[in-house]
Amino acid sequence: KQWYQRRVAIYGIIVAIILSQNISSSTNEDFSLNYKLYLYHGYCLFAAGLLTGLCNLACGICVGIVGSGAALADAQNSELFVRILVIEIFGSAIGLFGVIVAVLIGNNKKVGR
Repeated sequence: KQWYQRRVAIYGIIVAIILSQNISSSTNEDFSLNYKLYLYHGYCLFAAGLLTGLCNLACGICVGIVGSGAALADAQNSELFVRILVIEIFGSAIGLFGVIVAVLIGNNKKVGR
């Protein structure tokens, strides 16, 4: 399970680095002129980060449940291993889909100059 935990952590770091590139400093005058735009873009960046975290949490729960069932099913019938492994890969894809959608949400949302 350690390979899975590292991959999910890397997903979070990748999204954090991508989103942090969209934040820069701004002056009070610039902020007051573009208040609604910056507010919208800030909430989009927040939603992208939250989406990544929640998708990776759901991914972890899914992999844990399927992994537990896979161990029990493999102990009873070893022919089911490949089939259950495919289902576990589908469950772990939830985290990758979350990263893709987060990048799409956070794309071109600049806060600051």
